[in-house]
Amino acid sequence: MTGRDANGWTGMDYRGWQDHEDVTRRLDAGADPERWGAGGSRPLHRAAVFGSPEVVAELARRVADVDALENGTTALWEAVVAGRTENARALAAAGADPEWAGYGGWTPGRLSLAGPEPDLFDLSGAQPGLSQAERAVAEEGRRLIAALGDLYYDGLGLAAVGGIDAEEAIRRLEATPADGELIEDILADPFDYDLDETLRLVGVTTVPGGCVVTQPWGYGPSMPGIHTRLSAGTVSYGLYANPKSGNQGSIHRDGVGEGWDLHPGGGPYPEESPQEVLFSYVYCHHAVAYSLAYAGLRPTDARAVLGPPDHWVELPDRDYWAT
Repeated sequence: MTGRDANGWTGMDYRGWQDHEDVTRRLDAGADPERWGAGGSRPLHRAAVFGSPEVVAELARRVADVDALENGTTALWEAVVAGRTENARALAAAGADPEWAGYGGWTPGRLSLAGPEPDLFDLSGAQPGLSQAERAVAEEGRRLIAALGDLYYDGLGLAAVGGIDAEEAIRRLEATPADGELIEDILADPFDYDLDETLRLVGVTTVPGGCVVTQPWGYGPSMPGIHTRLSAGTVSYGLYANPKSGNQGSIHRDGVGEGWDLHPGGGPYPEESPQEVLFSYVYCHHAVAYSLAYAGLRPTDARAVLGPPDHWVELPDRDYWAT
């Protein structure tokens, strides 16, 4: 018998946490409200992110501690970070504590002030409001996410570079104008071409705050050799929206790699500073916006990402995996 069988949650996927009738039936039949799966995950945490308010309330009524921790956070924290405000309200109504201190010292209540519903909780002055700098991060995040709109970016490679325009990026990369007819053919069906044939073809666009290098069909702009050249005297953030394994990010500053195998838009992490936790929360589930904002870019629309770019260029033939 597997752990999930033993705990009464056999066959439960993320959609199942929205089925109040089924969850109640399982609980009445002996499913463990404190444990889901062999790894000791908590059903309330799963429901907080994937479930309905009714399921959240049902589980909250049956657990011993509505603020029990999984991976160092409460279910209320998870609901706030995931943007599940209706579930957060259900948890608060069940007694969950919005003043519990999580990553970077942020509480769910104070973090929610930077979210889509700043009046989510009645804090009654128990916690300080956002500072001017924190409000600016939240406001810019909302503006940028709205400006980009609902992006489909699977398979996209991107480099966001602060402080330089498209012309300077092209100069640093020693790129030359691309064949326009070839670009049109590739865009019509990128899968007609082997990636090795098209990896050195990229679009470059100036935006407020810097520039964006893109490749709609591949990881070219995320290769480290691109960023060591682009990031001289500034910062660049690389993103590859890998269709197989998810968003992969990297950071280069002044030609040196500072981070790789990152997960932009994945939400806050326990080791992050208070400023980083806020930034990760504001851009949770928005990997492209995260990448652009990290480099200090402030585009007013999605053209730099979705095209057409200011310039299509071809990069010199060199080893871009070498730094």
